[in-house]
Amino acid sequence: MRILIVEDEANLADALAQILKKNNYSVDVSYDGQTGLDNALSGIYDLLLLDIMLPQLDGITLLKTVRAQGIQVPVIMLTAKGEVEDKIRGLDGGADDYVAKPFATGELLARIRAALRRKGQAVSEDVLKFGDIELHPATLKLSCKGKELRLILKESELLELLITRKQAVTSKEQIIEKLWGFDSDAEHNNVEVYVSFLRKKLAFLNAGVRINTIRGVGYVLEETN
Repeated sequence: MRILIVEDEANLADALAQILKKNNYSVDVSYDGQTGLDNALSGIYDLLLLDIMLPQLDGITLLKTVRAQGIQVPVIMLTAKGEVEDKIRGLDGGADDYVAKPFATGELLARIRAALRRKGQAVSEDVLKFGDIELHPATLKLSCKGKELRLILKESELLELLITRKQAVTSKEQIIEKLWGFDSDAEHNNVEVYVSFLRKKLAFLNAGVRINTIRGVGYVLEETN
């Protein structure tokens, strides 16, 4: 899962990013509204954490612009404690939820999980199943037929993406944008490396699942029996 934080208080934004990363989310941070809008419009994020008071472009305008473009990503607004009007404006503008500052880490994580569930996304505490394999994103464990091994984070994110794509072909560009971010320096060979790692681990587990290459298009997860 990839989350975009749009927050101009750098210390808070960076602290939030570290908390989310420790909970196995991929995170990008924008410190002003215009950069946040540019990133949000990329369509690669599973959830936005959006402050209201931002330089260059306020959070409400950012939110309305995202919704006007048809992007239905879950949005949690970060509001000042007691600012009822901000909460109303945010919800009316298309936000899914809000959290008042200061907030407890546990509450924020719970609200993130709830927002993702409402949008039909698998959340980190869930078990993702495909064929005879089970992926536990929260612990990075992959199991099959009573055997289990631990993945590294990028392997888990890649397998999660392939599972949730529901057998649709996923291009290398889509994988790079989702796992590394649209402005990263990652290249196709980075994707190939992690696909190779995952294939070896699926083989080690004797899984009835494989990552099939569709030449010139991308990858798809398929059952072998």
